[in-house]
Amino acid sequence: MPLLHRALALLALIFLGALGSAHAGVANAPAANLQITLITYGPGDTYWERFGHIAIEVKDVVDGEAVSFNYGVFDFDQRGFLLNFARGRMHYLMDAAPTALDEGYYVQAGRSITRQRLAFTPEQAAALREFLLWNLRPGNARYDYDYYADNCSTRVRDALDKALGGVLRAELGHTPAEMTYRQQTDRLMSAQPWLMLLMDLGLGPYADQPLTAWQESFLPMVLQRDLRQVRVVDDQGHSHPLVVAEHVVSPNRLDPPPARAPDLRGPLALAGALIALALLGMRRTMPLAFAVVGTLYLLAAGLVGLLMLALWTLTTHHSAWANANLLLFNPLALALIPALWRARRGDSTPRWVDGCLLAQLCAGLVAVLLHALPGLVQQNQPWLLFALPVWLALAFTLRHMRAPAPH
Repeated sequence: MPLLHRALALLALIFLGALGSAHAGVANAPAANLQITLITYGPGDTYWERFGHIAIEVKDVVDGEAVSFNYGVFDFDQRGFLLNFARGRMHYLMDAAPTALDEGYYVQAGRSITRQRLAFTPEQAAALREFLLWNLRPGNARYDYDYYADNCSTRVRDALDKALGGVLRAELGHTPAEMTYRQQTDRLMSAQPWLMLLMDLGLGPYADQPLTAWQESFLPMVLQRDLRQVRVVDDQGHSHPLVVAEHVVSPNRLDPPPARAPDLRGPLALAGALIALALLGMRRTMPLAFAVVGTLYLLAAGLVGLLMLALWTLTTHHSAWANANLLLFNPLALALIPALWRARRGDSTPRWVDGCLLAQLCAGLVAVLLHALPGLVQQNQPWLLFALPVWLALAFTLRHMRAPAPH
């Protein structure tokens, strides 16, 4: 939970001290008194809240103390946070707080709260409690965050699975997921279209791999949904659902994300066609506008290419590695900007410009061929449909435009 991180960290320290005391409660309650509940919080409005949040509640049903353990705390003010974030080295923390305090924040924010009471045996509940308390210690609470493979939801999932003896992985690890990382990301980020487009552009083939339900549970709402299908065996050898009871504590008051990811092919194909037609239409009648529009496109393509190249070579954002969109948007575009202004004046372009254009068109062809190959394919059809018409229009105009500069 990124908001109020300083207050929560302080509360965690106070609470940790309280757990060491001799009073009755979660820390030293008999195993038979422990009740385990999964609490899922719906997506929020801010971009870092779009994936939702999740926590494990351990409650002493006799004493009444209920504590929520979660793995979603980060600190904007930590030394080097922005640099580490850019390099993909994000350090998150585990935290614990009284459940009422946590739930109060989400109720106020208008985000849904769903509680699922889980069928843990006393031994399993005690094992989970001991693991969570161990994990809460200052030397163990920090971990290296990963958007898809190691986040607040996967840490909760792994803690539950450890206490249950591997039941979750055994069941969810063989069940195909409904969506890929890319589809889930686009779906949840669709409320911020520009951010969604940037993230989709920056994701490589890693985001399009077929997933299992175990992997897709990087999302709290997916883990909540899939736990309803899991069955466990009790001490008497009887099989029954893991989720004993489920109820919504607080309904969602925000706009919910769509059920499916938006199809970006049509909008991006239309945008690419409009830019291409504008370049073709302005090449003789409006040479200055042609140069400006072309420059803006080439500048954006070059800068985006530099960013994608940096993500691949200089960071640990492995979901952005080997991005085929580098064939469509790359630093080569920056070299063509002067040629636009020469063409605007009607001057002939150097021979190397023809080589750059040919290299870029060949790169686009390679991108199409890569997409047609069998096996793991990056789902970048929208960006192919966007970029290829523009590159064809630029190649045609730069080769055929010989208009004099306007007076």
